[in-house]
Amino acid sequence: MYAAAVRFDLHIPESRSLKAKRQAIRPILDGLRHRFKVSVAEVDHLEQWQRAGIGVALVANTERHLHEVLESVERFVAAAPGIELLDSETAWLEVEHS
Repeated sequence: MYAAAVRFDLHIPESRSLKAKRQAIRPILDGLRHRFKVSVAEVDHLEQWQRAGIGVALVANTERHLHEVLESVERFVAAAPGIELLDSETAWLEVEHS
């Protein structure tokens, strides 16, 4: 089993309210869930208008597949209109095979 969690730090320059921010990131959250079948949530900067932290978690049966999906997820987030990807950080779950 291979698993990873990624945190994306986003800037939403045109947002002038929390409602506008949520409208900007909702297509990203929904798109990640439906297109890549990953778990995703807004996890940071919850009360800031122009910042968002999105967490994505996934499990795969091969390391190669995990890397492919992670790369696709990052491209999807980076390509979102009206959003600037500031940073991403990946944490890997290591499972010992018995």
